[in-house]
Amino acid sequence: MLVTTAASSRTMPAWLQALLTEKFFNACLIHQEARKNEKNIFCLDCCTSFCPHCLPLHCSHRLLQIRRYVYHDVLRLDDAAKLIDCSSVQAYITNSAKVVFLKQRPQARQCRGSGNICCTCDRALQDPYLFCSISCKIDYILKTEGCHGGLWKYLLECNFLPLPDDPGLMTPDTVLEPVGSARTSSGSSGYGGVGCWNMACTAATDFVVRKKRTTMLACTGHFQPARERGHPACSRASDMSAGLIISRRKKTPQRAPLY
Repeated sequence: MLVTTAASSRTMPAWLQALLTEKFFNACLIHQEARKNEKNIFCLDCCTSFCPHCLPLHCSHRLLQIRRYVYHDVLRLDDAAKLIDCSSVQAYITNSAKVVFLKQRPQARQCRGSGNICCTCDRALQDPYLFCSISCKIDYILKTEGCHGGLWKYLLECNFLPLPDDPGLMTPDTVLEPVGSARTSSGSSGYGGVGCWNMACTAATDFVVRKKRTTMLACTGHFQPARERGHPACSRASDMSAGLIISRRKKTPQRAPLY
């Protein structure tokens, strides 16, 4: 893990030192009551992080969006490559975009295998990568070439760094269903036969509450006038409701097979 010292502050720019030591995704103190108030944007000119609601105060500055991948801070590889040489840093793919980890990740135990490992924290890597995060690469450069100012060879000059057009930066509110929906309470679309179908659903609800025998007799008596008036739709609904109650009888429970 990169340690901030007086020597490191002289061998790296202020924005990079602040980027590696900043804690992101904490609630913004200015917009505590607002939604989406996590501090996930870093300003290279102010060397601080802020939430999307503070964006108008930094619209003309160089900005870097911080993302989350497996509960750790990551940068888009395209954004990070504009500021620092990210070669030999293992990249991952999330949401169809390549990302690199910003800081060293804690691990339960050190890797003792014979495969490829990180030169700083010994985390297992894929070939031909040498570092698991940007912090690990910077830490390694400071230990091996820091006294000669070797870090500046890996830093790139970037005078313009806007935020990408990412809709995930500010998630809109949930779109509610229009109030003037044509659907009825039974889920039908409001066309022919709705009255008989709603009456059948009401009768089926009563069947569940009462005893089966009494309910079936009541169902038959309830729809008898409809049959006498010659409404076949109501007759079919009555038969369907009665069949629904019969099918609700208890059956022998079937257990899942044990493996």
